[in-house]
Amino acid sequence: MGAGEAPGYARAPEARGPRAVPWAYVLSLFPLGLLVTAAYFARWVRPSGDEWCFLPVIRDHGLSGMVGKFYFDNNGRVVNGVLVWLYGRSGVPGQQWFAPVSAVLVLGILWAVTALALRRAALTVPRGVALCVASMVTVVFLLGSPNTYKTFFWPAASVSHTLAPVLACAAVIPFLLAGSRRGRGIALGIAVVIGLCIGTLSEQTTIVVLVVLIAASALSFRTADRRRRRRLRAWFAVGIASTAAGALILVTSPGSRRRRGGVGAQKDTALIAPDSLAGAARGFGHIMIDTFSSWQYLGAIAAGVLLGLVMRSPGGTRPDAPRRPVLLVCAGAVTFLVAGYLSTLLAYPVFHSGVVESTRLWNDFLFLYVALLTGLGMLLGQSLQGVRPHRGALRWTAAVACAAVCVGLAPSLVDLGGRMRVRAHAWERQDVRLRARVAQGARVLPYAPTPIAKMTEPFGNGKRSWATGCVARYYHLTRVDYTPKVP
Repeated sequence: MGAGEAPGYARAPEARGPRAVPWAYVLSLFPLGLLVTAAYFARWVRPSGDEWCFLPVIRDHGLSGMVGKFYFDNNGRVVNGVLVWLYGRSGVPGQQWFAPVSAVLVLGILWAVTALALRRAALTVPRGVALCVASMVTVVFLLGSPNTYKTFFWPAASVSHTLAPVLACAAVIPFLLAGSRRGRGIALGIAVVIGLCIGTLSEQTTIVVLVVLIAASALSFRTADRRRRRRLRAWFAVGIASTAAGALILVTSPGSRRRRGGVGAQKDTALIAPDSLAGAARGFGHIMIDTFSSWQYLGAIAAGVLLGLVMRSPGGTRPDAPRRPVLLVCAGAVTFLVAGYLSTLLAYPVFHSGVVESTRLWNDFLFLYVALLTGLGMLLGQSLQGVRPHRGALRWTAAVACAAVCVGLAPSLVDLGGRMRVRAHAWERQDVRLRARVAQGARVLPYAPTPIAKMTEPFGNGKRSWATGCVARYYHLTRVDYTPKVP
């Protein structure tokens, strides 16, 4: 096939990219196959952790009850309550459909951002490359996590720590589409809505978004001309203001104040206390050691290198290098480290040293990490375009690296799917037994924990936990007692 362009857009006049070959579509089968497999395994998702408490509220009080629980009791995350109601209103099927729907949503957003960014930069790539890159980034982020179950399959964590940063990324789409004054006005309006939603959805994502927008606004003085700088600064300012406004709604809510008071906002747990600053630094250091030593993130770099190697200007020539590439790389690294540390610090008063084990909290800034690695790979690939004798070999090397990462992630995903299936069968047997006994008039019944992926379960350690009372309410029981094994 001839030179391609970003999916969904007309071919630029005389645009010629690399020679048409089906490698992009073939390579896309690796990450897309993993995503389809993960979506299939979602049929084995059953309630666990916070869902035990959410489902009875949704069943008995609906949307208003769920939003009220978050705003007045839990943590003030109003939009979180709305999203939990959306998937929880269908009960167990809603939880099973959450992972496939979120995978499609994440992939669609990243694909659109990639294609539109290339179009806005007047760059062309072969058809299928944008999809390949977006699917690789999606796989690395969703399935390359230290705890894939909590990142991808557990809706309660995914809503506030996995989807939140991707939804923030979606605000870029209308900005990239805007080509007129009216379009830019619509983009600013959408940025306001998304900013308010992010501010009332996730505290950690909020701080990451604010750091990124502030850094990007400052960087625009050195990397953009005056006309573009004015538009960028307006969009950044609106994003900062709306996200901060949403955060203000959250932190002043009764639920947020109750949560901070619940952990005892004493001197040693205050954000600016020396112990908190030092403890968060130690925790973030451990997180970075684990992150930087994780091989799966090489997939994001390889995808970026592949993209950089095949990019072409409208005339089919090698694209110009971006302005100040060293500054861009250094600014990206500093932005990530600052955003990651502040996100960890924000969670420290609640989790203390547990921020290291609470891997779901990492996703708020790991999405930025994956995006920056992809951008770094793109810059590297673009710089390697001048190595003409070996350009084909470099392209194949990057493609093989992408495929190898997907193959390397497959065994752990299949193993997790097997454990989810075993748990689902045990959960179903117990669910049927409990409902039958309740129908017979029982009010106190034994319950056996069915743990998965370090999730909080009633009697997970043989003792009562906060989830125990929620299980009783879920089954309309007065109390559940511990039994070691599902009958």
